[in-house]
Amino acid sequence: MKIIKKIQWLLLVYFVFSSLIAFSQDKRPMTLVDRLNIPDLRNARISSDGKQLIFLLSEADWKANRQISHVWRINSSGAGFQQMTFGALGERNPEWSPDSRQIAFIAKRESDKTAQVFLIQNNGGEARQLTHHEAAVSNITWSPDGAYIYFLASDEKSEKSKRKEETKDDIYGFEENFQQQHLWKVSVADQKEERITEGDYSILSFQLSRDGQKTTILRAKSPIREDADFREVWVMDIDGKNNRQITQNKFPENYAELSPDNSKVFFLADANEKFEYYYNTNIFVFSLSDDNVEMLLPDMPHEVEQASWSADGKAIYFTANMGVKSELFRVDLVTKKLEQLTEVKHTVRSWYYEPQKDVHILNIEDPTNMGDVWMLSPRKNSKPKRITRVFDYLSQEFYLPHQEAIQWQGKDGVKVEGLLIYPINYEKGKTYPLVVQTHGGPRSSDQYGLGGWRVYIPTLAAMGYAIFAPNYRGSTGYGDKFLRDMVGGYFQQSHLDVMAGVDYLIDQGIVDGNRMVKMGWSAGGHMTNKIITFTTRFMAASSGAGAINWISMYGQSDTRIQRTPWFGGTPWQKDGPINVFWENSPLKDIWKVKTPTIIFVGENDVRVPSPQSIELYRALKANGVPTHLYIAPREPHGFQELRHRLFKMNVELDWFEKYAMGREYIWEQPPGEKELNKKRKLPQK
Repeated sequence: MKIIKKIQWLLLVYFVFSSLIAFSQDKRPMTLVDRLNIPDLRNARISSDGKQLIFLLSEADWKANRQISHVWRINSSGAGFQQMTFGALGERNPEWSPDSRQIAFIAKRESDKTAQVFLIQNNGGEARQLTHHEAAVSNITWSPDGAYIYFLASDEKSEKSKRKEETKDDIYGFEENFQQQHLWKVSVADQKEERITEGDYSILSFQLSRDGQKTTILRAKSPIREDADFREVWVMDIDGKNNRQITQNKFPENYAELSPDNSKVFFLADANEKFEYYYNTNIFVFSLSDDNVEMLLPDMPHEVEQASWSADGKAIYFTANMGVKSELFRVDLVTKKLEQLTEVKHTVRSWYYEPQKDVHILNIEDPTNMGDVWMLSPRKNSKPKRITRVFDYLSQEFYLPHQEAIQWQGKDGVKVEGLLIYPINYEKGKTYPLVVQTHGGPRSSDQYGLGGWRVYIPTLAAMGYAIFAPNYRGSTGYGDKFLRDMVGGYFQQSHLDVMAGVDYLIDQGIVDGNRMVKMGWSAGGHMTNKIITFTTRFMAASSGAGAINWISMYGQSDTRIQRTPWFGGTPWQKDGPINVFWENSPLKDIWKVKTPTIIFVGENDVRVPSPQSIELYRALKANGVPTHLYIAPREPHGFQELRHRLFKMNVELDWFEKYAMGREYIWEQPPGEKELNKKRKLPQK
């Protein structure tokens, strides 16, 4: 019987892909392992002379069971692609020295207890270790003269604490077992380290002024997430003197930077003009001379993601989430004129502005590219220039699905948007099985691109599925009213938006309503949990790190700041809104569930801790609903180990194929020794 099923599966694969092969003998469907092997490119920086760029390139290492990042360099022309570092444990945070002769980075060598700062000459050679700090270092930044490197590090543990750990006399107070984090600098010439700040508080991030005389800092009571969510902006001299608090409120600032003349500070915050919380992120400009603060873009409906002062300080550049895409903008501080600098169906995945060369460095992702590096000059009518070609192989080797933005009406008539990914070799007039994928956040949105490893879009499309990624109410990029639909109750219109989109696709003759599955992670998992209690129309579901009981979730998670406005208070205050928490908890209606549902969670997840998944599992199992709960050892909120990622993808496809398609699925295996020894040759221009 098993042999017959295997033959049936092979015949199915043959028929699914036979028409694809007719198109081209050179392309093939993307497997799960292919998806996990796609590199990740980020942290691109241009040298002060404008001739070269460095960046981090992460590649899957199946022996190490994770992605490992190394520093690479390329000429601005796109030639001279060269790997600069080779540490077995990888590197991160590469930064050019001001004279472009050296590259600083953070790494932990196999003999080190903690990550430290290293330097390597631009012309190559062995890297040398610059710091020998007791604690791990992070957030490195060069001084403008190149004499120092500034960094953050946690305070050293006391000798008493060290002795307790050695003797296993190590019971600790919950959320009390932390060390404060402070600012340091190290001399490049003699490796002398000097502490800049100290005290019973933590510096979470800092940004040096252009002249190196001052710095903005984001400062919190402690580094634990609960306190970090209430961080404030401060400005101080670079020697740690003349501390000045800029903000004092009940929400977090995300970034702060001094203007080129040190007269103003802009910061990003999730607030409106009245400094009320839970709005799309905007730019606020604070004048140090008169304490005046101004919200820069009160009428812009999109969410600011990153920002930087222009070279002359007359404008601010920023990237904005626009729903299904993100773009680069410029806003003039005097006229408030807003100018969009990029305009394509893509996602600006990361961005860096270099004021000395007045140039933008962007990682741009689209449906065929996972984020190659581009350069853009602010000159009028200039177009981005592509620098790297790391991801060219994707469209050359694999069948990649067509994507388009679609719009439909929510139940209350409001326009909603999302992405439809068509199955490979789509034929108009035929209906297809549908995978509904809801994004995390929920303060986020699904955008053009191949998507993260968790959604493995090209593989699903090659198997004949259409994929629907709705930007439901509560998503960013569509204005404050759209975002704030969750204030006062999480599941007001959000789940109705998802189902209205599903019905729209069925009405368009694209989707077979009898072959639908639902999947999502984090807030996408919350949505899965709600959907299976709301409808029995899905044949199978996958819930990843999702909340099931908002009352218990409020106390279990490491963060609460966004959940308080959702439900109108806390569950433990006097006359607390317990009914709102409960009405929005999928557990309330769990008795209605008929959909076979599998559940995933990381053992060390502090954002949506495993008890939420266990509650869901216990309820489904007790009610006779087919279910399994898979807990990944060592994993936080997002799985990091390659084999854990592959297991999640395999078991999910197995589940979908069984319940929605009636097909047997053969699991993919990790690469064997032969495949492990094959190294992809990265493209040279």
